[in-house]
Parts: sequence; structure tokens; C-alpha cells
Amino acid sequence: MTEGFSGFPKDLFAFFRDLKAHNDRAWFETNKDRFRASVQSPMSDFISAMAPRLAKISREFVADPRPHGGSMFRIHRDVRFSKDKRPYKEHAACQFRHRLGRDVHAPGFYMHLGPGEIFFGAGMWMPDGEALAKIRIAIATKSGDWKKIVGAKNFAATFGGIEGEQLTRPPRGFAPDHPFIADIRRKSFVVGCDSTERAARSGRIVDDVETCFKAAVPLVRFLCAALSLSF
Repeated sequence: MTEGFSGFPKDLFAFFRDLKAHNDRAWFETNKDRFRASVQSPMSDFISAMAPRLAKISREFVADPRPHGGSMFRIHRDVRFSKDKRPYKEHAACQFRHRLGRDVHAPGFYMHLGPGEIFFGAGMWMPDGEALAKIRIAIATKSGDWKKIVGAKNFAATFGGIEGEQLTRPPRGFAPDHPFIADIRRKSFVVGCDSTERAARSGRIVDDVETCFKAAVPLVRFLCAALSLSF
């Protein structure tokens, strides 16, 4: 299924509720076929359904339905440097990142599915130091363009505003009284829309995600321009 995507199955959410109660390798190995049928397969179908819609937004962003090495995030957690040793993520997710992006920190569009936490959006999460500096400079020196983005009625109505963890103080070299110092202090630049399990289980989810992504285009285009990436 591609354009005919009819929604995520109810068992996707049931699977993650069960996984939360049994987050260990033995349980997961026993339920691996269920994971593939209820999580991986429908997520691949969703990504395929989004591909032509994303192409109309920009051909610079990749929608790859492969369960490994594509747009879908792996379910295994990286626990090497974490006190939390649960081996598996308790949600499904995918990212349509810029074709030149090397990892999750690239500009892109995002989808997250878990029990009671369904959201999608766009932006750039925790860019590296060089990229972060370029974005901050762009906001500071092109504040008129930034104002048009965050002040636009549709943008404000859809997202409310930019989100992302902030420094407690202005970064070095930026005026504390800059009108957008709150955004300059950010370490991530993201926007998102919340949804429900009911909506995710219906075909309307593709339309909802597309609408959200389109509303985020001015932000993503600005971020790409700041990094000298095509949009």
C-alpha cells in the first residue's frame, strides 16, 4: 500500500504497551514477528505513502521505506552511555531528513508514534556546534526573515512557536537585547503537531502529517539556507 494507506493498526499501540511492561530481550524475541507485522510493515507503508507528498514539498528530503537503513528509526536503544539499560524504544518513529544529512541532527521532518504520544513536525534537533553557530547567526542577521516565519498567522496557529532546549544565557557574541535572543539561545529548532491514536489508526493521518509538514516549510527552508543546503 502507498497512497492507499489506511492507518496504523491498533496492535501497534498494544505492542508498545506490552513492551513497556516487558522491555527485555527474551520478550522481544518471542514477539519479533508481531513487531514486524504491527510496527515495521505499517511504518514502511506510511513512509511509502508520504513519499510523493514529500516530493511535492521538496525533493531534497528522503522518504525511504526500508526497515533498516531507511527513514525508519531502529527500535534498539543505544545504552552504552546511559544509566537506563532498557534495550528497546517504547515508540516507533521515522525521519525524512535532507539528502545531504548524515544523521538525525540534519534538517528534516519527523513522525513519532507511541501509546498516548503521537506527534509529527519538523526542524533541526541538536545540530553540531558549527551548524548551530550558522543558524544563530542567520537568526541574528536576518531577523526580518525570521520574524516573517514565526509571526505568520498559519505558523503560529499550527505550532504556537519554535520549541527546543535553551541556554540559560545568550551565547557569546550575541546581544542580550536582540529581539529574538530567546530563539538564538536555543540548541534545537523544532515545531510539532499532536495527534491521537484514533487519528493515527485512520487514513487521515497521511493528510494530517502532510498539512503539518507544509506549515513547517518556512522554518525548514530557513534552516537549510543557513547551512547552505538546497531546499
